[in-house]
Amino acid sequence: MKVNFKKLNAKAIVPTYGSEYAAGADLYACLETDSISFLPGETKLIKTGIAMEVPEGYAGLIYARSGIANKRGLAPSNKVGVVDSDYRGEIMVSLHNHSNDTQQIADGERIAQMVIAPFLKVEYTEVEELTDTVRGEGGFGSTGKK
Repeated sequence: MKVNFKKLNAKAIVPTYGSEYAAGADLYACLETDSISFLPGETKLIKTGIAMEVPEGYAGLIYARSGIANKRGLAPSNKVGVVDSDYRGEIMVSLHNHSNDTQQIADGERIAQMVIAPFLKVEYTEVEELTDTVRGEGGFGSTGKK
């Protein structure tokens, strides 16, 4: 599948896959300075310098990169960002510092990963009753009890 993209900044880096079988393509910070700092608990919107045409019937899902999430506590603040197929603006990552230390992001650093994934468009239909199941209304943690 080909996904069209446009560089909005000459120094923007094209998303890349870290290995042959990687599901997510790395997104890179495109900063106006050499680096930026994140205080503990701070969230900042990081530009990538690119816009893209996610195909109709698909979404670009932005996830944390395991390296900076585990080692430095930096991950998307919204947990999973969603880029809809009709969005044509700059791809940005709302990055949050979950650690107790000030963290740095350098210009050109890999900050998140994007998976292009299909989704089902559904029609929500209001009904008076739902079908019965064995689980019923059992919620959080209810299926692990014996």
